[in-house]
This record gives sequence, structure tokens and C-alpha cells, in this order.
Amino acid sequence: MKLFRNLFTLFVSLYFSLCTANSQLTETERLDILKNLDIYNSVFKELSLYFVDSIAFEKTIHENIDFMLQRLDPYTEYIPEEEMSDFMLQTTGEYGGIGAIINSDSTKIFISEPYEGMPAAEAGLIAGDVLLEINGESLANKKSDFASERLKGRPNTKVKIKYRRIGEWTREETITRRLIEINPVTYYGVLPSNIGYICLSSFTTHSARSVRDAINDLKQNRGITSLIIDLRDNSGGVVEDCIEILNLFIPRGQTLLTMKSKAPLPDKVFRTLQDAVEPEMPVAVLVNQMSASASEIFAGAMQDLDRGTVIGNRTFGKGLVQTSRPLPYNGQLKLTVAKYYIPSGRCIQAINYSHRNEDGSVSNIPDSLTHIFHTAKGREVKDGGGITPDIIVENKQLPTMLYYLDGQNIFFNFAVEWRQKHPKIDSPETFVLSEETYLEFISYVKSKDFKYDIQSEKALDRLKEIMKLEGYMDTAADEFKALENLLKPDLERDLYLYRDQISDFLSTEIMRQYYLAKGEIIYSLRNDDGVKKATEVLTGR
Repeated sequence: MKLFRNLFTLFVSLYFSLCTANSQLTETERLDILKNLDIYNSVFKELSLYFVDSIAFEKTIHENIDFMLQRLDPYTEYIPEEEMSDFMLQTTGEYGGIGAIINSDSTKIFISEPYEGMPAAEAGLIAGDVLLEINGESLANKKSDFASERLKGRPNTKVKIKYRRIGEWTREETITRRLIEINPVTYYGVLPSNIGYICLSSFTTHSARSVRDAINDLKQNRGITSLIIDLRDNSGGVVEDCIEILNLFIPRGQTLLTMKSKAPLPDKVFRTLQDAVEPEMPVAVLVNQMSASASEIFAGAMQDLDRGTVIGNRTFGKGLVQTSRPLPYNGQLKLTVAKYYIPSGRCIQAINYSHRNEDGSVSNIPDSLTHIFHTAKGREVKDGGGITPDIIVENKQLPTMLYYLDGQNIFFNFAVEWRQKHPKIDSPETFVLSEETYLEFISYVKSKDFKYDIQSEKALDRLKEIMKLEGYMDTAADEFKALENLLKPDLERDLYLYRDQISDFLSTEIMRQYYLAKGEIIYSLRNDDGVKKATEVLTGR
């Protein structure tokens, strides 16, 4: 019965918190809430006493809570105590551990990437090392989450790891955990024409400091005259740090953001509070469809105030604000509390979760229902559906085969084995994948019994059904058969047909193996259409 006492305590706590926080509730509404919470508690009590089979009550309750919250929006969620470390990592970029990304497939758990300068890397662990035991506990038939939780712990505590390197014997290392602070500035450097480049992967509680330090170094020691800020694939984070970074470029006293909530929470206005560090330096902001939340606040404010040129693809469209509220038993409720509006007055939220279709699904706001706003200099911009860049850079179309190669870890596993044979390679600035290496890769793929589908073949199957239904198969059978043969997956043909794209993916994986995330970025910048367009804008070419 302890579970039900805990459950009822949780519900009553939520009830009184709600009643205290929201004076807008009527007495009838308060009584309805308490009545239904009491019914919910009673249902579980009766189930525990009389249901014929055993019930995993804690799991069932958590699933019910998750279902209830998911009906609101994707961002409102219950975080139990055992998941708080991951939640704190998202907001602070910090955790206690060895500093490595852990992954798994159907047969093993392995190091995907050690962080530069962190305990795992300092102990000699490299990408591809297969984890066998942690503190004597076998990892056989376990998943990566199981290993990650056991590698985390209080700083200055030790963890004993048994692992195997490909082609070598089993090794053991005792590693002292540290406070792992993930630098949100994945890389910064100087491009031709004295253009600075900063790749910001997330907005954490340390991102403003990291960006400021990068700009100071680039300006004072490397002589940059303009700047590219890369927010592609940056899903957002801490709003306050986003505002602080904007203040580096936008003068004091400018309104950057307004959060509008339901009573009793007041609207919150964010303004620049300091003198700008670089109020005149030309800036380009790179975004894509995975740039969301705080990334959109940054790009949108720079666009609305005509302070920078936004380049890339239309962003994700998340105009909602979340905060966390403490719950009993050391959990948290992360919930949506406001919509945000950028300087022009627009909200870029793409989906209205309060209006669902009959089947419960939601859809994007159509362009026909968006509204026109204006930037500081009078340019037209729209709300809804994210930030539309000032300059669009079309995405490169990638063959389906690439996703299968990546999803089945073919690139990763080949690079791990290839590294064992090649202790040193050229730098990311000069590396070129050789003909010999690509031929090795082709042989490797063939040896793995690699299977994949192509979208045109699936479309052809649908066409075949329609042709049968409409009676065309008899008259066009020969032509259809020829097309069907042409569109069947042919591994060797496709490995040569898509050689350029496959070589590029394979090269970036090799760079990550030798030079970690920085090396991958440096290599990718050599042929980056977004960076090329930003360079044209910043140099006036």
C-alpha cells in the first residue's frame, strides 16, 4: 500500500500547488480536480486488491502520466529521480563521468567518441573500443543506457572498465571520474578573408562565456573582421544564455524577446543590459531545419533587428518556452509555460497543439494562415513555421543507401578497423580519401552482407498495385518489367554511382576517429555550401 500512499501524496501535492498557483480556478473546478484525483487513486487501489493478474503499478502509473502529458505537447514531460542526471546534462552541459559517448548495436556496447581532454581519452580509450565489464558487472546482452548509467557518478570516484580493442587483447583501466563540462562551442577558427567561424552546438549555462571567449580570441589574436555563427542542428537550450550572446552584438536597451504566459504568471521581457562587444562587426548566422528554440530566438532577433544575415533552410518552428517544477520524490515536471515573441512581434511556433485533428494528430500552420511583420528596416518577415532565412541554401539530396550504411554502423566500423592499420593520416585541412581506401571500403561492405532498400523501388511496388487495379499491367508488362529490373538495388553499381557522397561521409567518419568532433567540422568546412554563401555575403562578392 506504500505505492498508493505515495501516489496519493503526489496527486494531493499537485492539486494544492495548482490551487495555490492559479487563483483563476473556480471552486467548482477545484472540486472537480480533487474528485478525479481521488477516483484515479481509488481505481489503482481496487486493481491492487482484486485484479486477477499481477500489475507493474509503478510502470503503469508512469506510462499514464506520460500519456497525459504527451496529449498536451511533445515538450511537457515527467522526469523521475533516476533520469535527473540526463535532464541536468541538457541544461548545464555538465555531469560526473569519464567523458565519452557510448553506443550499442545488436552484439556489443562500444565507445562512439571520447571527448577531447577528458578522463576516457586521457586513459587511452578510443572510438570502437568494446566495453565488456564495468566494476566487474558484465555488459553482455545489455544496452548503451545501462553502461552509461554505470559510468556516471560523483566526481573523484573511480570506475573499473574492462574493454577490448579490435584486433588486440582485452584491457582493463581504472578511471577517476571528473565533472564533465561539455563545451557548447564545438569548434572555432578563421576562414579565408579573415572571417571568423564559431560552431555552437547548444545553449547551456556556459555557452555565453564560451562564445565570448571565442570572439575575443578570434578578434584580438587572429584578426577577424567578420563572423559566421553556425547554429545548424542546434536544438536550443537556456534562453538566458541566448540573450547574453545576442547582447554581444546588439546595443544596450533593445527588446529581444517577450514571453507571454497564462495568468498568474506575468509576461516576461528580455532586453540587452550591457553595451555590445561587437555592435558593428558583420555577422552571418547559419541555420537548418534542426535549428530550434533558443537557436531560433537568436537567428530571429538578428534578422528582426537587421543585425545579421540568416542563411540556410527554414528552422524547426518551436516558439514555446519550458520550465521545470519540483515534484515529490525528487522528480521534476518540465512543462510549457509560455509562447515567445521576437523583436518584430512574431511568434514562430509551427504547430498549434491546442487544436488537434479528430484522430488526435496535429499539423503545421499553413503558409496561408501566417501573418506579415516587419524588421527594423522594414523588410517583410512572417510568423509561424520557424525562421525563413534571408538567403536559402538548398539541401543536397542524399541517396537512401547512405542512411542504411550509416544506420547499420558500416561507416563507423570500417573507420575503426581502418585506423588500426593506419596510425597516422593527413590533417583535416588536407586529407583526401584515396582510391585504394575506397576500394577497401567496397570490399568491406560486400563482406558484411549489406542490404538496403531504395525509395524508387518502393514507389514502383505501389505503382504496380495501381496498374493491376486499373488494368494496365497486361498492356505494359514488358515495359514495367524492364523498369523494375533497372530499379532493383545493385550494391556494386550503387557504390560507384554514389561514390562522391559516400566518400564524403566516409571521410568525415575517419576524421572523427582521428581528430574527434573538431576534425570532422574542419574537414566539412572545406565543401560547405552554407559557409560558401556566408563568405560571399560577408566579403561582398
